[in-house]
Amino acid sequence: MRDTAAGPRLLLRRLRELMAEPLEPQERLDQIVYHIAQNMVAEVCSLYVLRADSVLELYATEGLNRNAVHNAQLRLGEGLVGTIAASARALNLSDAQKHPAFAYLPETGEEIYHSFLGVPVLRAGRTLGVLVVQNRTQRVYREDEVEALETTAMVIAEMIATGDLARLARPGIELDLSRPVTLKGASFSDGVGLGHVRLHEPRIVVTNLFNEDSEAELQRLEKALSSLRLSIDDMLSRREIAFEGEHREVLEAYRMFANDRGWVRRLEEAIRNGLTAEAAVEKVQSDMRARMLHMTDPYLRERMSDFDDLANRLLRMLLGGGPEMLASSLPRDAIIVARSMGAAELLDYPREKLRGLVLEEGAITSHVVIVARAMGIPVAGQMKGAVSMSENGDAIIVDGDEGVVHLRPQADVEKAYAEKVRFRARKQKLYRELRDKPSETKDGVKVDLLMNAGLAVDLPQLEQSGAAGIGLFRTELQFMVASTFPRAEAQERLYREVLDAAGNRPVTFRTIDIGGDKVLPYFKGVGHEENPALGWRAVRLTLDRPGLLRTQIRALLKAAGGRELRVMLPMVTTLTEIRQAREIIDKEVRHLSRFAHHLPNTLKLGAMVEVPALLWQLEEVMNAVDFISVGSNDLFQFITATDRGNNQVADRYDPISVPFLRVLRQIADMGQETGTSVTLCGEMAGRPISAMALLAVGYRAISMSPAAIGPVKAMLVELPLGKLTEIMDDLLNGQSCERDVRALLKAFAEEHNIPL
Repeated sequence: MRDTAAGPRLLLRRLRELMAEPLEPQERLDQIVYHIAQNMVAEVCSLYVLRADSVLELYATEGLNRNAVHNAQLRLGEGLVGTIAASARALNLSDAQKHPAFAYLPETGEEIYHSFLGVPVLRAGRTLGVLVVQNRTQRVYREDEVEALETTAMVIAEMIATGDLARLARPGIELDLSRPVTLKGASFSDGVGLGHVRLHEPRIVVTNLFNEDSEAELQRLEKALSSLRLSIDDMLSRREIAFEGEHREVLEAYRMFANDRGWVRRLEEAIRNGLTAEAAVEKVQSDMRARMLHMTDPYLRERMSDFDDLANRLLRMLLGGGPEMLASSLPRDAIIVARSMGAAELLDYPREKLRGLVLEEGAITSHVVIVARAMGIPVAGQMKGAVSMSENGDAIIVDGDEGVVHLRPQADVEKAYAEKVRFRARKQKLYRELRDKPSETKDGVKVDLLMNAGLAVDLPQLEQSGAAGIGLFRTELQFMVASTFPRAEAQERLYREVLDAAGNRPVTFRTIDIGGDKVLPYFKGVGHEENPALGWRAVRLTLDRPGLLRTQIRALLKAAGGRELRVMLPMVTTLTEIRQAREIIDKEVRHLSRFAHHLPNTLKLGAMVEVPALLWQLEEVMNAVDFISVGSNDLFQFITATDRGNNQVADRYDPISVPFLRVLRQIADMGQETGTSVTLCGEMAGRPISAMALLAVGYRAISMSPAAIGPVKAMLVELPLGKLTEIMDDLLNGQSCERDVRALLKAFAEEHNIPL
């Protein structure tokens, strides 16, 4: 019986020798196509490389006219070669000239050849070129020959990716891998960052392509696959919150792929053809990704990222490596590019080296975005394709203001953004000069500009921003970045650190707000919820699990000994919830008093207005608490019935609109009537134009990200608030809800030279 793998193994052995020889790129390519032709008994072997202008250029040939090299060209989609590049699929034809896509290039002299086998040169699912063999006789190439050519194409893909072939390009011509790319998505955190790509959980770079012992590599593969299957089964066996609903479906998809015999068989075939286990995984992953990219079934296309993640897990099991290693080797101007990531993962990277964050997924309210904003890092999200289009070390610009990413930017684009960064630096200097000036409008109305925080990393910005205090300390972030429940001592230590940093400035601690989109993987007990934003979360959860709330309250009381303590309840819907929470707090005060603990001088309890039900019991709620804070993000979400994490509807309605501003004015007015302090914390407070609207409807304390305080204060000190309030009152008291409030505010700002 003939050993069909012997030919490919011999070819790969020769290719390995060629890669090690000190040859010029063109000579190396010429040798590669010669040996492919010899090994496959083909009269022609040609390599076409995809350029940045979507043209496939002949880079090397054995058998065709050598003068056609770097002269013969086909556009993407043109001819058989262009069709392969566009579809990322091989073509195996016994009579190529009868195929409807056949295009004759007279300069090549290929008219005498009939049989044709062409495979895409793929890397991470991206087509970088096409490799072709041809024969005069009519024949269909065997499966092992197709496999051999695909494996060889993978070697060539690495040559292209390392930049070896860039020297062969004519002046002004760039290869596709190095072409500039502009991606448009969403603005998640303001700012501009220039730097170099660092892929989060990147594709493992496979450097050892060829094996010395196929049986040993098959054993390595089987061992890694067994470990992978066991880890997935272990995760699925746990009844934890993180593995219910969609999370469980993803793991089920992982298990399906990991046990798929077709996938394993292709891996084994690649190893028998001469690849190492890791090179086999990379090859099959790239082939599969290219095929799935061209599928029309949306479900199958969604499974592509599941398959990618699974293959990357297998690669890491074979080779090791992960984000921990990356953090220690970051460039000084790193811009992290990720499909998605958790807040804790971002904190693994040294802050002083981060210049920006690019996410393929996520939303503006994702917790990694909240942390990035607190760290002053620009973030652009919903950047589909950013991971597969990027390579570690690529130059990149993140425009968090506009939600745009420029990958491998042209010199003029880079120059323009460098000027934009310098301009922002000048503005930051202006904001620093404003920091110690009174926070008053042009006509003398005092406004407290507070900052949102949630981690110790936020605290230095309290002083740097000139904030009047912390209007919202998100205590749940400590829980979200931990691998287990933070012990009472750790909570107390953080709260004391926050109060020490604040000094005489007020700090409002929001009790733990988990559930909904805030998932703690170690927290058991929450099943699948159809509408988690409307489900078991925030104060509802902590009142049902009072041990959680009692531990936190005790830590807060002990940390605030001898000082004022402000505690705020999230997601309040009824007065009963306030009474129940107050009973728990009073019980903890009595407990600590019994053991002579140093207690706060004053304790103030507040509630967040996020649930519309409170709008019809505002007076009662304000009489039951010491202060109120409006959570504009959730309140707007619930009032307009728009999921703020759903990109199809998240931007459909404007919070600076007559109906919502009437709601906000109603809350501010009731605060004045009852003498209750009212603050607003949410995205609205952090934008100068929406902050203008808030001040005009009665808010005198607003809380925002530290980076937003400078721009909002620059607006505030130039604002003639009395004039704007009159205009807004007339507008909100009118009959029309369709007026464009945003346009009115912009016109007012322009007329009065107010910076927005």
